[in-house]
Amino acid sequence: MAQFSERFADLRAARRGGFWIIRGEAGSGKSTFLDTVGIFRAGVSTVRIPLDADIPSELQALPPTSNARVIVIEGREALTDVSESALEASLHGINGFVRAANGQNTLVVWPTNTDELTEALVGLGTRLGGAALMSGMPVVRFSGPPKSDYVRIAANTIAALNEGASLTALGLTEDAATDLAAQAPTVGDYMGSIRAALLQNGAAVRRLMATEQPRVWTVVVAGNDPEGDVAALTRGALSAADIDRLLTATNANVVNDIRAQPDTIGILGTVLDAKIFHLEILAALEIARSFASADLKTRMTGLGMSTRGNKRDAVDRLRSSAIGVILGGGQLGPRRRGGRAGTNTQSAYASLASIAQTNDGLLNRAVGEAFVAAGMADSYEVEVEIGTDFRFKSDVLLHRGSERIRLEMMWRTETRQATIANYVLGKLRNYAKAIGLMH
Repeated sequence: MAQFSERFADLRAARRGGFWIIRGEAGSGKSTFLDTVGIFRAGVSTVRIPLDADIPSELQALPPTSNARVIVIEGREALTDVSESALEASLHGINGFVRAANGQNTLVVWPTNTDELTEALVGLGTRLGGAALMSGMPVVRFSGPPKSDYVRIAANTIAALNEGASLTALGLTEDAATDLAAQAPTVGDYMGSIRAALLQNGAAVRRLMATEQPRVWTVVVAGNDPEGDVAALTRGALSAADIDRLLTATNANVVNDIRAQPDTIGILGTVLDAKIFHLEILAALEIARSFASADLKTRMTGLGMSTRGNKRDAVDRLRSSAIGVILGGGQLGPRRRGGRAGTNTQSAYASLASIAQTNDGLLNRAVGEAFVAAGMADSYEVEVEIGTDFRFKSDVLLHRGSERIRLEMMWRTETRQATIANYVLGKLRNYAKAIGLMH
């Protein structure tokens, strides 16, 4: 970047354009660097001349500019990519362009990845344009970022493209990423190996799950309405479970089991579309009252609870909840939390939570009924097994066309971030065991 700044200062002083050859290995990041100059130097634009275009014609057609402009000769990095006659014609065109009015404030850059092409360009440029074309430092050596930065670059790239997901969350441990960096000759090769590793890991999980690829969603219902705690353990507008945050939020024994195979749990969280949602106790109470079975109503009445519900209100509350928004095809935005539930509501929910402690299936069945009534599921089942050697039951299985969503209902009187993390990690571990991914 410092060399770019100095080169453009020279061009402005001379009131002309310039020519540079950037020599770097294939995959070292030359193209990425040239495309992003404008991010780091204000007012700089990058224009590319593709392989199938005639260089002299493209340059002649460019308008004048008062701002700094970079022209990249694309797809001609090796001598075998360019014939001798085309090479000479191209240098003629570049030589004429940098001396013309529309070539002012413009640096024509020819990336190369072989010494043969670099030497040919220098020789031709010197013969055709002399010192005017090849002034200063005509060849710039580009090595790309140091290997010590490879893992950070990959992590930032993955996060930018996957709603903040880490390498671990996508199934690649930090040790594995570091090992791949040591083996890669360039950052391009490294990103290719990262991509291959992620695809291979994901494919391995899908092969294990040929019969079913469920979506595993945890729904947290607690008397203290822990919406903030749930948000701290998720990322993005789809409430995806953040594996890294889950692992650091609790010191429970499950973490030790998972850290022994962090790549596996990361893959599982992604492939199973693991999500965490908060459901307000007002919604939970209305769902229980409106869709309770005879047995649940008897238990609620025995605890002095009302069983008079309003199905329309229950459905509306479910649709406007976080999980309802996602199932409705929307994305979560800033949430406007209502007032804290009153004493009577909290007392009623405490009674509901006590029922869940002894028979949460009754409440889970009411939840399934509510999803069907809201049109967010075609049907539902409760306590549905998954797995062969290790069998595990999901609380609620929603059917939506060909889609299967397994809900894990976390009913608690009160809960906090660490407890939620422990619960979710435990469930994901069980799913991993059920499909044979963990042992």
